[in-house]
Amino acid sequence: MRELNGAHLANLHTFLVAARHLSFARAADELCLTPSAVSHRIARLEEELALKLFHRLPRKVTLTEDGERIFQIMQRTMGALSEAVLERAHGQVAGQLTFYVRPSVAQCWLVPRLADFTSRYPDVQLDIRVGNESIDYRTRKIDLVLCYSDGNYPGLVSTPLMPERIAPVCSPAYARRLGLHGSLANLHDCTLLHDVAAWDNAAFDAEWRLWLQAAGVQSLLPERFLTFDRSDLCTLAAVNHAGVAMGREQLVRQRVASGELVLPFGDFVEINKQGYYLVHPPHDPMPRRLQVLIDWLRQAAKA
Repeated sequence: MRELNGAHLANLHTFLVAARHLSFARAADELCLTPSAVSHRIARLEEELALKLFHRLPRKVTLTEDGERIFQIMQRTMGALSEAVLERAHGQVAGQLTFYVRPSVAQCWLVPRLADFTSRYPDVQLDIRVGNESIDYRTRKIDLVLCYSDGNYPGLVSTPLMPERIAPVCSPAYARRLGLHGSLANLHDCTLLHDVAAWDNAAFDAEWRLWLQAAGVQSLLPERFLTFDRSDLCTLAAVNHAGVAMGREQLVRQRVASGELVLPFGDFVEINKQGYYLVHPPHDPMPRRLQVLIDWLRQAAKA
């Protein structure tokens, strides 16, 4: 290809956006162009490179092998360039990071600790997003995910952050009213509070069944239940006498210590499969601002 000029750079940038979205229409929205203009830019780039970058199908586009290879190179190059510019401009760790966190972990564990991070790294801007959906790193600009899972993410870097222990929790009044202390048989008279989005593709009662297995308990679960898509809402319902929730120690420890919640069937138990993991795409080199965030999170988990 000839020496790069403004038009070539525009075509490369258009390719990068279209490859990230795998859609000329969504790329056009991001770039404030028409889909036709995006298609023309891609065609000119393919002509200049003498390579076919996209398979154009009736209702979608996919990357060719050459297109995927060039997209990965450009992703790494743009990341390294952005990092170099930020370091030179600020002389210290700086820049924006988009951090995606499960809502309950954000509410109960992460947000109360953020003041320490901002005091240490005032030039790193965290854009914290919460949700329960799985992340497509190609189409969404997410730098790091903190999730509750088994840590199995092929093709991504998955780092254990902290383990978890679980136990049924309820309000003291609810435990007294139903005679729950030390009497697992009375669980059948309870209303269970289920987090139906505990992890990706979890069954609605997955955490309760995990506890039964970990605790070595042979018991059927009661048929009365309420469902939520957040663990902290299950906990809040339990505090307000609505039933028995499956408490994660990292998220309910303070409420148990304060007496708002009790453990009617014994202490928290270890679980082998589930814990908290930090997940991100592989980087070479690792952006400094991402590394300091990961290091800080790991220190916070040990505190």
